[in-house]
Amino acid sequence: MKRQKTDSAAGEKQQPAVVAEASSSEAAALHARGKEHAEKLLSFINYAWTPFHAVEEASKRLVAAGFTPISEREPWSVKPGGRYFFTRNMSTIVAFAVGAKFQPGNGFYMVGAHTDSPCLKLKPVSASSRAGYNMVNVETYGGGLWYTWYDRDLGLAGRVLLREGPSAAASGAAGLKHRLVKIDRPLLRIPMLAIHLQRDIHTAGFKPNLQSNFAPMLATQVKTQLLAPAHGAAGAPAASKHQPLLLEMLASELGVSPEAIVDFELHVCDVQPGVLGGAHGEFVFAGRLDNLAMSYVALQSLIDSTPDAASLAEETGVRAIALFDHEEVGSESAQGAGGPVMRDTITRVAAALSEGQEGAVERTLRASFLVSADMAHALHPNYADKHDPEHQPRMHGGLVLKHNHNQRYATNAVSATLFREVARRHGIPTQEFSVRNDMPCGSTIGPILSSNLGCRTVDCGIAQLSMHSIREQCGADDVALAYDHFLHFFKEFSALDASLDVDSLPPPNIAGTIADTPCSHQH
Repeated sequence: MKRQKTDSAAGEKQQPAVVAEASSSEAAALHARGKEHAEKLLSFINYAWTPFHAVEEASKRLVAAGFTPISEREPWSVKPGGRYFFTRNMSTIVAFAVGAKFQPGNGFYMVGAHTDSPCLKLKPVSASSRAGYNMVNVETYGGGLWYTWYDRDLGLAGRVLLREGPSAAASGAAGLKHRLVKIDRPLLRIPMLAIHLQRDIHTAGFKPNLQSNFAPMLATQVKTQLLAPAHGAAGAPAASKHQPLLLEMLASELGVSPEAIVDFELHVCDVQPGVLGGAHGEFVFAGRLDNLAMSYVALQSLIDSTPDAASLAEETGVRAIALFDHEEVGSESAQGAGGPVMRDTITRVAAALSEGQEGAVERTLRASFLVSADMAHALHPNYADKHDPEHQPRMHGGLVLKHNHNQRYATNAVSATLFREVARRHGIPTQEFSVRNDMPCGSTIGPILSSNLGCRTVDCGIAQLSMHSIREQCGADDVALAYDHFLHFFKEFSALDASLDVDSLPPPNIAGTIADTPCSHQH
């Protein structure tokens, strides 16, 4: 008996070591998967300099996965088991897969994210000259940390409108087309003023005037004049509004003449590619993580959850993603989340599949569930006091569920519980975030879509640092954990959702009747 007790005690002492070994093994496996998923994310981000490029890349991946492109301008012929996508303005994309067992009134199970990030965009008249330099006139887009854009190597990317035809410049009858362009070499720079000329910067702070002190430098005028014979864009129609040198470079990239350029929408972008960083390669250092990281995870999880029609055989709902433009400036546009894109999609699909049943569209909207996916604020080690002590999301901790009772986020107890339950069933961690009471709270597309569609919504995102900087940071593990969470959401949520309907609960069981003996209390 004494020996048995000794052996038993020894076994109990060894158990934590076994658990620690298993935990270490699981952590190593997650670390490897995190780096793998992060590398795939970086390949997406490093190409997607603009919303146009993000939508182009997403479209290519959807086509390769077997999704059928459709047009909002044409009649839709959607069928159970079908997979489809469309774009709006080439900066917003919606993709959806219809369950083979879809019935009129069944819901859409959606992940919504956004393709835009704070950046600089060229103004309609971008030509500017100052102190012997050819400058580029830009407008700030969104709420960027603009001081991070100084002393960076900058390129250009976006959409160019071209006039087709051999005599495009002379003939107004030639057709128009748009092309995407990306000049990924250092063209521009916004130099920082030397400290010798702003000695008080450490006490007064860095407060540049974004009109006077924030124009990117393109070239010196003397070099442009000396090399002018090498450039023939001075006579191009757009040369009155833009630097001929800039038009020449765009034309060269596109393989057209400068005279063919009618107009463009160009973004100034950091040319430094995103990379894995940290001592263990556990971080992602890249621009535009907010919100291309969530856009990528949404896209890839939808594709992988529906590899073919057979994967939709038991699905009763519609799996969908919507990657919107203009979130950083309020979403109020034709292609923003505040516009009709998602309601149009649900209305058309529900109507097409309902064969005229009464209330089919409204029932589908009410049965739907939205995951609003936007990056979250990780606890900053140098500014820990900026977080509520009980709500401090960390890297490698899984998706952050965002809460705000003032409806800056659309999460409530029901939507959070359902979304957490997906993760709980597969051992995927989640975290909670609520802003400090003495700080303003940001917002997302969640409340906008929730109010427009009338559907249940949960706001969530990967924890990150340096949000809205030209160079942001998140954890590699969280990319894998977010992918896992979304993948299981798409595969399993329709069945899980059937287990809870708060609007169909029975009325409360009120004890007692009017025939009870009075209590004799003097009321």
